[in-house]
Amino acid sequence: MHGRIYMETQAAILWERNAPWSVETVELDPPKAGEVLVELHASGMCHTEEHILLGDMPFQIPFVGGHEGAGVVKQVGEHVSWLQPGDHVVFSFVPACGRCPSCSTGHQNLCDLGALIGRGRQILDGGSRHHARGQDLSISSALGTFAHHTVVNEASCVKIEPHHALDRACLLGCGFVTGWGASVYAAEIEPGHNVVVAGLGGIGAAALQGAKLSGARTITVIDPSEFKREKAIELGATHVAASWEEAAEVVKEATWNRGADRFICAMGVGEGKLIARALRMVAKRGWLVVANMHRLVEKEVSISMMDLALMEKRIVGTLYGSGNPRADIPKMLELWSSGSVDLDAMVTRTYPLEKINDGFDDMRAARNIRGVLRYPAAEAAEA
Repeated sequence: MHGRIYMETQAAILWERNAPWSVETVELDPPKAGEVLVELHASGMCHTEEHILLGDMPFQIPFVGGHEGAGVVKQVGEHVSWLQPGDHVVFSFVPACGRCPSCSTGHQNLCDLGALIGRGRQILDGGSRHHARGQDLSISSALGTFAHHTVVNEASCVKIEPHHALDRACLLGCGFVTGWGASVYAAEIEPGHNVVVAGLGGIGAAALQGAKLSGARTITVIDPSEFKREKAIELGATHVAASWEEAAEVVKEATWNRGADRFICAMGVGEGKLIARALRMVAKRGWLVVANMHRLVEKEVSISMMDLALMEKRIVGTLYGSGNPRADIPKMLELWSSGSVDLDAMVTRTYPLEKINDGFDDMRAARNIRGVLRYPAAEAAEA
């Protein structure tokens, strides 16, 4: 257990499954070697935390949520030479060590350190720097961004230029790079392709933007929410459908019955039974890209293997958009600055930390593309 209290901050804690988030005081230890203390300005509200709340993902609780954050470095531990207090950083939910086989071959999204984030403790020693009610706390993806301050490993930090708005940059820690990369990297969308995106949350909206920037001829978005279908058109979709049954007909008409060259699954919760339906909408030699999370207990998917083989279709999995966060996060910010992608359109509503449960209620009711928590540091910086 930790010794004296180093500092106190506010954080949203999940004490039990299927319960509301509890915002309360958390005690933070100082950063150890290779770690940094960051004052957060904002955190995106990703559907992954809902998976954890429901028990679909077996993260250890009690648990400080949040893995999509950005802020300002306040203190660095020993042996941290490339960051200093005052630096602006975006957290990458998959750390990148830069040395493992995946990192060294340009696949930072599959860094070996990523295997450690599921335990919810510090990467360095497996310990906890976050404590409440006399207990050690786990943290989401070794980050815990539902908090005003946090201590993380330097491998999780991506330094950015200080002029970028942190309440938009935070989206790049997970959702936007995941969706954009699903289109650009994993799906390898080319000019003239016909594309389908299933689900218009944070990942789906980013996938739509990636498809548009890649030159897709048609982009069909499937979502039961009228609000999200309208938003899809605003973001550049050429067709929308409210159901999978409707989508099958829309895709036939949009592609002259050829099917989709690329189909991207970006629903909040993937369902194995929908994979076969998606594959039926895919054209000859087309790709089905799975960018979203499925429940851990789901082990079986039924598809037509005849269709897969004879039509030379592919099913492709992708983590974090198959990208390299150290390169892609700054690149996304440059694209935003030039007007090539729209991060502002991704944020439907913002909330203080104390209203986190309202934000998740809005997510469940499909009222948000992405909700963002804004913290006192962001307000102070704008004052």
